[in-house]
Amino acid sequence: MTLRILAIDDSRTMRDLLRASLEEAGFHVTTAEDGADGIEQLRAAAPDVIITDINMPRLDGFGVIEAVRESEDAGSVPILVLSTESGAEMKDRARRSGATGWIVKPFDDARLISAIRRVARV
Repeated sequence: MTLRILAIDDSRTMRDLLRASLEEAGFHVTTAEDGADGIEQLRAAAPDVIITDINMPRLDGFGVIEAVRESEDAGSVPILVLSTESGAEMKDRARRSGATGWIVKPFDDARLISAIRRVARV
């Protein structure tokens, strides 16, 4: 079964890097340009794992995490934060909001793919 990933990041370059890396690993990838776009695409994407940045316009990563956790359809989907932020306070806030894990940019392809496979519940 092919894992479905929803990757949310306001950087086109980062979305393209994620898509290339994850599709090469055999995942089906849907990208969103910010948190609001990600939440709009959530139902149609039906992701097995969500990857989100924190610092984005319209709706930041914390808002994404909270909205997903409140969703009937996707409330239990694992959420990995992929951010340049690495402070303990930010990580704790993300965890309290419902994030499953945290990966610091720039990401290592193998580590990201390993984290996705580890948290995916399929």
